[in-house]
Amino acid sequence: MGLSKDGDMTKFKRRRASELKHGRICMYATLGYIVPEYFRFPGFLSVSENLKFADMPSGINGMFSTPVAGGLQIFLFMGFLEVGLLRQDGSRAPGDFENVGRLGVPYAEGEQDPEARKRALNSELANGRLAMVAFMGMLFQNGTFGSTGPEMWLPSSAFENELGVQAPVGYWDPMGLSKDGDMTKFKRRRASELKHGRICMYATLGYIVPEYFRFPGFLSVSENLKFADMPSGINGMFSTPVAGGLQIFLFMGFLEVGLLRQDGSRAPGDFENVGRLGVPYAEGEQDPEARKRALNSELANGRLAMVAFMGMLFQNGTFGSTGPEMWLPGA
Repeated sequence: MGLSKDGDMTKFKRRRASELKHGRICMYATLGYIVPEYFRFPGFLSVSENLKFADMPSGINGMFSTPVAGGLQIFLFMGFLEVGLLRQDGSRAPGDFENVGRLGVPYAEGEQDPEARKRALNSELANGRLAMVAFMGMLFQNGTFGSTGPEMWLPSSAFENELGVQAPVGYWDPMGLSKDGDMTKFKRRRASELKHGRICMYATLGYIVPEYFRFPGFLSVSENLKFADMPSGINGMFSTPVAGGLQIFLFMGFLEVGLLRQDGSRAPGDFENVGRLGVPYAEGEQDPEARKRALNSELANGRLAMVAFMGMLFQNGTFGSTGPEMWLPGA
């Protein structure tokens, strides 16, 4: 969003400190979703309310089941940390506190080796960012479907040996759509995933390439429209001549009912007359291991492209930018 384009170091430090704080909290929070499914402290959380740790619900419901006095204790403890031990000193790096050392242990000695320290801090930032995404996903699933147990983060058993089951999430089906083990539905969803991934790989290129290269000559002679005159991104879609849009639509229909028509007896995305790299009538990969690696790579790249394209579409629609500032870091 270009929030740090102005080069204001004070604002940057404040944002980085907030990012670190949220990342650290979310690392605890993700553990807070997982650990209670396997371990609870013995005894009472509140003797006066006859409430045991074992009786507390997990996830969102646990927050609303915490006694008022317990909630106040948590709030006051956070305030104590904010104004005391973890108060940010403007002269120090964001998240670096005078009396907190290695692994966040109060009054422990910090990492002395500069390279090891840099690696550790980068790892913390990366893990914190991952934890923020993971916690939001858990929160959304918990709020939508009510689940907090192992089915939230462990792969479903139905299709865990299929292509696309990759670390670190395994078989990713947070909504449990494939719990019933229906192979026909799974194949249809996998074919749709592959199709969307392949389209989005082209679409991300469609955002980037026109910033550096345009075909010479006319896109439409009758409308006196050159390739060089076409706007990029979303505006390009609305500037395409109607006849050109119809040609694209008919071409996609031809592919859907012809060359790229899914045969139910074949694997999703595997078409009889399409070979290596999606080239029509080319020979396919013969080595089984190389083929498996290539198909897993395609799925991973397609998933990344879907996320990347949505990000580009959002930025383009919100800020209007389509050029290198969209994917290259600000100066």
